[in-house]
Amino acid sequence: MKKEGHQIVCLGGGTGLSTMLRGLKEHTENLTAIVTVSDNGGGSGILRREMNMLPPGDIRNCLLALAGTEPLMNQIFGHRFTEGSLEGQNLGNLFLAALTNILGSFELAVEKANEVLAVKGKVIPVTTANVQLCALFDDGAQIEGETEIVERCKVGRKSIQKVYLSPILPEAYDKAIQALKEADTIVLGPGSLYTSIIPNLLVEGIAQTIRNSHAKVVYVSNIMTQPGETDHYTLKRHLDVIEEYLGKDVIDYIIVNDQEIDVEILYLYEKDSATQVIVDVVQDERLKVVRTSLAKINTEHGYIRHDPEQLAEVIINL
Repeated sequence: MKKEGHQIVCLGGGTGLSTMLRGLKEHTENLTAIVTVSDNGGGSGILRREMNMLPPGDIRNCLLALAGTEPLMNQIFGHRFTEGSLEGQNLGNLFLAALTNILGSFELAVEKANEVLAVKGKVIPVTTANVQLCALFDDGAQIEGETEIVERCKVGRKSIQKVYLSPILPEAYDKAIQALKEADTIVLGPGSLYTSIIPNLLVEGIAQTIRNSHAKVVYVSNIMTQPGETDHYTLKRHLDVIEEYLGKDVIDYIIVNDQEIDVEILYLYEKDSATQVIVDVVQDERLKVVRTSLAKINTEHGYIRHDPEQLAEVIINL
């Protein structure tokens, strides 16, 4: 059932955010996705370097997740080239690059893309500043670039001590601040802790606006840890890290998966040094932990994702 007028704002990036949006759009069009823009890898990274534009990949995924166009149109905009000079590039990325070139700014390009794709809700960048994600590791090394950070986590097995943006405290996109002020529910995650969720909180005014909001603030826990990035992180550890950047006593609800996962699937993840997130946050009067079956298994590839329909049902009914 749709909640008329009930505004839901989701912050994140990567596949976690777009997966959740696919479920939520079946319940309401009062949706805003605020998306991180610190990606510097793959096709997005190439366009970022060669065209001096913000990375389009995560925003493209969210636009397609909320698109009201025909399935073929979604397939076209999601098409990735596999040969020639465009190998690895995505048509949706090129579409956003062309719009940026034509309209003169990335934010106008995203705004127009919302219209062209008949998006149910809206998708906006968290900032229009050209930012890079940086990380300080436990051995004292400081690494710039999201791709480089992820690589060092996986290969070097070094632990992140903190992350920050360069330039520090970039100005938030005004429409992102406005959306948060008007929100009835604010959702963080699911997604990579250090590279999808926290980068949004590092933009000036975002964390403060969430802290000052009267909205319900929800954190959707990841089902599995991420190799190198969140090794051995329990739910409480995830929450503690978010609170370092957001502030304490801001989150009202945590949504966690309590579905049993097949040992064969878990074994595939363990070979990559990923394990199921242990739920160790004790419920109290302030913080409500919602436990439910949320895992959706891709049996062909062995991937575990949040079930978009199940997750949306939980969020809508909080």
